[in-house]
Amino acid sequence: MPLLESGWLLRHSVVMCLLLHSLVLMTFCFHHASTSCSQGCYCSESDGRGKTVRCSNLRLTEIPQDLPNDTQRIYLDFNLLTVVPSNAFWDLPMLSELDLSNNELAQLEPGAFRGLGPSLTFLDLSSNKLVNFNPEAFEGLRARANLTNNPWHCDCSLQLAMPFIHLEPLSLTGIVCETSEPPDVGAEGVPFLLAQDLDLCVVMKKTTDVAMLVTMFGWFTMVISYLVYYVRNNTEDARRHLEYLKSLPTKQEQSEASSTISTVV
Repeated sequence: MPLLESGWLLRHSVVMCLLLHSLVLMTFCFHHASTSCSQGCYCSESDGRGKTVRCSNLRLTEIPQDLPNDTQRIYLDFNLLTVVPSNAFWDLPMLSELDLSNNELAQLEPGAFRGLGPSLTFLDLSSNKLVNFNPEAFEGLRARANLTNNPWHCDCSLQLAMPFIHLEPLSLTGIVCETSEPPDVGAEGVPFLLAQDLDLCVVMKKTTDVAMLVTMFGWFTMVISYLVYYVRNNTEDARRHLEYLKSLPTKQEQSEASSTISTVV
């Protein structure tokens, strides 16, 4: 019996040691994943609450996927980034400052900054190649943003999107129109937000008015065509009815016929 008890205790001890070893290893892995720095970048503690990750001027063509979860500030400026994909920073709940300036950014996919609404306070997108403003990329963001030095194209879609953009209002003054549609409204070189008298939907409105006029003219033509068709198809019936009425004896003829009959009698 003592030998059996000793064997059971030995097996139990080995199992417990293995479980404890696995738990320690998993804890180390999770801690390493959340606190290690992205390859090639430089990390430093930020006010003891999170990391500052500097990936500037590394000729990056994609946003790193191994950013620490406790990152508070990221500097990705002076790289070769061309697009910010959807959910690019989804797993960074502490991120408060994001610098993407001086890249080759030409596209911000819908949901590019999804998940950053509660934490992000500053976003730098200056000196890129952004042309079309996509409000779906900024969903939930109320941060201050630097949007200057981009070749923005101002059109009716941008004008209609403005009420649904919740960035800090002064940030939108960075959208300076390099081109516009229509091109002859004087929008070039003007901060779009400050051009209060600018109406880039005037062409669309004119198009809508023309469409309404064409529709009304079409209905009017249909009504006239129906009336003409009705008159043509009922002319013969009307003529026959008129001849029938003409063939009926008048009151004077009926009176003369009655007088004649009386005289004969």
